[in-house]
Amino acid sequence: MIFDDIKNIKKYAEIDTNVADFIVGLTAEIPAGRIYLSDDGLTYANVDEYTTKLHESCRLEAHRKYVDIQIMLDGVEELDYSDVEGLEISEAYDAARDIMFFAPTEKVLNKVVLSAGKFVLLYPHEAHQPQMAYKNSPEAVKKVVVKIPL
Repeated sequence: MIFDDIKNIKKYAEIDTNVADFIVGLTAEIPAGRIYLSDDGLTYANVDEYTTKLHESCRLEAHRKYVDIQIMLDGVEELDYSDVEGLEISEAYDAARDIMFFAPTEKVLNKVVLSAGKFVLLYPHEAHQPQMAYKNSPEAVKKVVVKIPL
């Protein structure tokens, strides 16, 4: 997991230059929807607007085919994360959606606060629980999730 300021994103060699340029150029005015970032359509970004949820309404998830880069454009949310090892699968891996879900756990999870100007990069071995209301106070947010194939 990498958590950093967007101004530092070009320092990470694992992030392709065109993806880093896209992220640096993001503004809150970008419309919601999907944006393809590669000619083959495999690298893309989902721009979403939603209201964050209480912790108990969010689920731990992980992917196998994609790395996630999550960028907050407007608002703030909490995101918990953990290595998938030792987590109990509650919903089997769905290859078409590239997602699996895990049961609530007593395992201590790491937490980041994702606010405007920050990003988090999550690898497939890292389960993450996004969309959680900061300090249990739901609010409208705008977030971009860039999906990079492995």
